[in-house]
Amino acid sequence: MTEPPQSPEKSRGAIILGWWSTHLGKRETGRAKALAARLRRADPVAALAEGEVHDLSRALNLRDGVALARLACLLAEVREHSNQSLAQRLGGTDPILSTLRFQKLLRAEEPELTALMRRAIAMADGVCNVAALGPDLLDWSEATRMRWCFHYYGAPAPQILAPQANKTEEISQ
Repeated sequence: MTEPPQSPEKSRGAIILGWWSTHLGKRETGRAKALAARLRRADPVAALAEGEVHDLSRALNLRDGVALARLACLLAEVREHSNQSLAQRLGGTDPILSTLRFQKLLRAEEPELTALMRRAIAMADGVCNVAALGPDLLDWSEATRMRWCFHYYGAPAPQILAPQANKTEEISQ
């Protein structure tokens, strides 16, 4: 997938966090609660039938329907934005996701990836860094998976993997 053009002042993570905050984050309104519920239960076509999902598509200049639906449905699982990435929340010295299940998540491709991510978000109590999770879901590449390994084990990522992590840390603060 090619990288869409982005405005210099807003990264993908910032755009995704802004969309999540506006449409799903606080869930104090009936509209936000209803959208989150529909997206949590949605198949890809049902997710793409939501107007707010197309707001996200336009903001990201994203035309991949499968990736967009996966992103929107998984963002609906997140209840609270945090400074910690999902991999950091799952791992550490006393991991809440076993090493074997983490390895299975890293190997996953669609459609299994969405189901495993949904379970992982639930295990993290719906709390993670939305600005880090969103771009990772859009680019579930080898580099992303390697960065997740370092986050899971609580080690600093090497320079070649760190730029993405550093950008999302700046956004979350």
